[in-house]
Amino acid sequence: MVDRPNKPSALTATPGLPPQAQVNISHGNSRVTATLPTGESVEVLLFGATVLSWKDASGDEKLWLSENTKLDGTKGVRGGIPLVFPAFGPPDPDHAPTSELPQHGFARTARWEFLGKSTSEGSSSSSVKLDFGLSPENLDEATRTLWPYQFGLLYSVTLDRESLNTTLVISNDGDEPFEIQTLLHTYFRINDINSVEVSGLENSPYTDKVDGAKAKTEGSAAVRFSGETDRVYTPAKGPKHPVVISDGGRPRFRIVRDNLDQVVVWNPWTEKAAGMGDFTPKDGFRNMACVEAGSVQGWQKLDKGDAFEGAQTIFLS
Repeated sequence: MVDRPNKPSALTATPGLPPQAQVNISHGNSRVTATLPTGESVEVLLFGATVLSWKDASGDEKLWLSENTKLDGTKGVRGGIPLVFPAFGPPDPDHAPTSELPQHGFARTARWEFLGKSTSEGSSSSSVKLDFGLSPENLDEATRTLWPYQFGLLYSVTLDRESLNTTLVISNDGDEPFEIQTLLHTYFRINDINSVEVSGLENSPYTDKVDGAKAKTEGSAAVRFSGETDRVYTPAKGPKHPVVISDGGRPRFRIVRDNLDQVVVWNPWTEKAAGMGDFTPKDGFRNMACVEAGSVQGWQKLDKGDAFEGAQTIFLS
């Protein structure tokens, strides 16, 4: 064979196509990372399909994550975007189907399947969508005994240059009806909790879980933090009206919901943060604010063949 000194090198990409988003699986096949050609990235832990990280093109992290949180499925992740399903909060003794489940249900600790990626490229933007699935086959026997229903969860995480969309589809694949609640428990990374405002909740009814679950109505001003906060709002202007998180007088995040009627606003503050073993650093509450889109007021009933779809899109402001 003649050795040609000027032989062509192997092609690394198809000529004429724009650069593609890169998707990698790492950490013992437990994490999926997607990076756009422009540098934006998202990282998802297969335990809970939990979004651990969301960075813009400059590498600036948008989500808060506790330094010592468990990432092996033994406990829900403290930070990022944990998924709440099929029940929100501590078990409700009056709701028999979920009364024996752990707090916030089992989806946030179960190991999900990575179903694949899809990408789109345009002249001015590109995006990548990661799909994850959970069904009874993914659960241990004890959990299947506690939740003996045939269900399917499809969770899609879509990274765009200026936004992150998380969409959950819940289907009843069996003959027995069941009732569910669900929530996207988003921990936003902020500079200083004392200078944070949350707008879009004005004049909205809410349950104040710090004050004995009393029913209250928000005033006409934006929500500010001055101590432990745990409130379940039903925004008066509906899911399509943005909820905006401002930090130091500058809008940082704009949240638009689809079919998720409630917004939970949470910050543990000093004493509660000190009492949580998986919350570090202990003054980390100063740099995080949870603003969580969900359907947690009452229960969504799914009959045989029914499906419920809820989503949020977080835009960078």
